[in-house]
Amino acid sequence: MISRTKLLHKLVQSLYSRTEADFTPGTFRIKGDTVEVFPSYADEPFRIHFFGDEIEEIEAFDARSSQVIEKYDKLNIYPANMFVTSPDVLQAAIWEIQQDLVKQVDYFKEIGKHLEAKRLEERTNFDLEMIRELGYCSGIENYSRYLDGRLPGTRPFCLLDYFPDDFLMVVDESHVTISQVHAMYGGDRSRKENLVEYGFRLPAAMDNRPLKFEEFEGLQNQVVYVSATPADYELQKSEGIYVEQVIRPTGLLDPIIEIRPSANQIDDLIEEIQVRCEADERVLVTTLTKRMAEELAKYLTKVAIRCRYIHSDVDTLERVEIMQDLRKGIFDVLIGVNLLREGLDLPEVSLVAILDADKEGFLRSHRSLTQTVGRAARNVNGKAIMYADKITNSMQKTIDETTYRREKQTAYNLKHGIEPKALNKSLGNALRGNSVSTQYFDNIEYKAAEPESEYLTKPEIEKKIREKRKAMEKAAKELDFMQAAKLRDEIKSFTGENIIIMKFPIYVNKDIIKDLEFEILSQDFYIRLTRELLHWCEDSEYSETIIARKNRFINLSRTIKGEKIYCLRSDDDGFYHQLNMIGTTVIFYWYLEV
Repeated sequence: MISRTKLLHKLVQSLYSRTEADFTPGTFRIKGDTVEVFPSYADEPFRIHFFGDEIEEIEAFDARSSQVIEKYDKLNIYPANMFVTSPDVLQAAIWEIQQDLVKQVDYFKEIGKHLEAKRLEERTNFDLEMIRELGYCSGIENYSRYLDGRLPGTRPFCLLDYFPDDFLMVVDESHVTISQVHAMYGGDRSRKENLVEYGFRLPAAMDNRPLKFEEFEGLQNQVVYVSATPADYELQKSEGIYVEQVIRPTGLLDPIIEIRPSANQIDDLIEEIQVRCEADERVLVTTLTKRMAEELAKYLTKVAIRCRYIHSDVDTLERVEIMQDLRKGIFDVLIGVNLLREGLDLPEVSLVAILDADKEGFLRSHRSLTQTVGRAARNVNGKAIMYADKITNSMQKTIDETTYRREKQTAYNLKHGIEPKALNKSLGNALRGNSVSTQYFDNIEYKAAEPESEYLTKPEIEKKIREKRKAMEKAAKELDFMQAAKLRDEIKSFTGENIIIMKFPIYVNKDIIKDLEFEILSQDFYIRLTRELLHWCEDSEYSETIIARKNRFINLSRTIKGEKIYCLRSDDDGFYHQLNMIGTTVIFYWYLEV
């Protein structure tokens, strides 16, 4: 049991902030004899009811609706910050920090670095004042050695310290992971040395660091390294004993590797891309530099190939969207440098093209080539093409290893009568956490309940249509096509109409076509029409007229019974924008009118 006043003191001491308005994680609020606490580590806040100095009830509740979720007999509330400690430890740490500060300031003055001495004195005294008053300061992790009671130079505590003595550690993609662990200490040390040298931090800041690799090895017990291309370190540790896992449940084989001359490699690549586009398959292309990836994307765009590029300058969230768009078929070719390797599973990709494969280096090493080639192993028609003037040792190792795996896989399939099947991977959106494969145009016949429109009056239906149309247009402008399509179908369910008019604002380089309207009756026809539309690309050598394009689509529409299409020129400049997104053939947003 704990009194209300003592609980409030404990919360403040644990760095929780009192609030009355914005009830967010790391805060608490008081309502009479009730204290509500929102822990920084929890999804739901807790409500503690007091009667005098006794606790009557403890419950978790929803922060929005205040609805009770669960009740507890007892509750542990942990500090809002990981660097919270007792007042005695804090006072001892402050004393040690002051002693080291005096020593470091005197050292700077002795070597003539008065500016650094003044900077360090001001910054450290400010931090100490914050720690005395609030128990915390910005960058308090740089004083972790004092709070932990560690000696200078000793390693910090880490997650491995909390594992039992008989734990098993599995290192995935070990050929990259182990290298990163190797590099972490050196990178952090280099940065901290500059901070200490110029008086931004005390030397103790360098003890707030990642583990040295020797320390990391000393904490290990049993380790399993998992990699398609294990490095020398893993092979040495395992003394050359390893387990192969080259058979796939789907029976898929490693891709066929072809070597082609680098002369006219772009022209040859374009032909291969066109073959894949006709089969509704995707292509990955790896280049040596970012500039080359961007320039290749520009060139392919000019020849009416839908493509995008991806490299380290592209934001992480945008990369996820790019991968989703590639799988959906919004574009056909993805060009990259070194981001098309580990963990990129795209079943739609049937071709991986490696430009300048004979340029030895990290990007064209045996392991990099093997990982890159493996991106085509999720497709039945998987193939990898290396454009090179000579076969390097790395290329030969990759070819030999892939051939060895294919022979094993083929023999296993023949022995057990397995026919390779394409990988059926859900086309889910990692950002929204749902699958878009179920969001395509639902059939009204399969719905269990009656349409909502049967229970609404005519004014209510009109209001619903206006609201949904507005939301649909907003979703389309934000390029959320699946949500726009869903709202469009909901509008159709209210009106009972099956004919929709789709407006495609086209992004082109010349002011020729600004707006096209299509009257269509089926989703299948829409898909075919969109693919044709996206292959348009305006340049100085493209002279097809408006009338020719109109006739082209009218002829296309006649192949499907009952379909009609009207291709009109619009003088409305409201939907015309200049193409400013490099690497995309045609960028468009769409909205639908019933």
